[in-house]
Amino acid sequence: MDSNITTELVASSPSPSTNSWKYHVFLSFRGEDTRYSFTDHLHSSLLSRGINTFRDDDQLERGQDISREVYQAIKESRISIILFSENYASSTRCLEELAKIIEFKNSQDQIVIPVYYKVDPANVKKQMGAIGEAFAHHENKFKENLEMVERWRAALTDAANLPGMNFNNYEYVYF
Repeated sequence: MDSNITTELVASSPSPSTNSWKYHVFLSFRGEDTRYSFTDHLHSSLLSRGINTFRDDDQLERGQDISREVYQAIKESRISIILFSENYASSTRCLEELAKIIEFKNSQDQIVIPVYYKVDPANVKKQMGAIGEAFAHHENKFKENLEMVERWRAALTDAANLPGMNFNNYEYVYF
């Protein structure tokens, strides 16, 4: 991760004990796509620079109510980084995290940074390709609760309209 980015993260966020922030950063990611590659590197880089970061596989004990713990971590984070990948939208858990992140962005002025990892930002924004296929699957699976799917779509649209970074072949572009 670029040292300027991590310097900005530390400078722009209060210490976790200030205000109600327990974490500087919450990482939202699809584990099967990025856990042992990009997410590991990002997480290590943030920690090595003193940025207190929540990643679900580190802080949760087996048997805990993951959803409650994750939602609490989102609420207690100053910044959320959403790592959009090809299969991010296929995970209802990722979409629920995303909806909570956007909720806290709107209610608590949480900073949200979308990162597009090996996925076209236009496909995320327009919900096309694998993202569109995932939503078609969710609409079919949750026919009795389409409001939930629409909430996920709205959260994805909100996040995709924020300034972010596109990582493709380990090069990045700010936009």
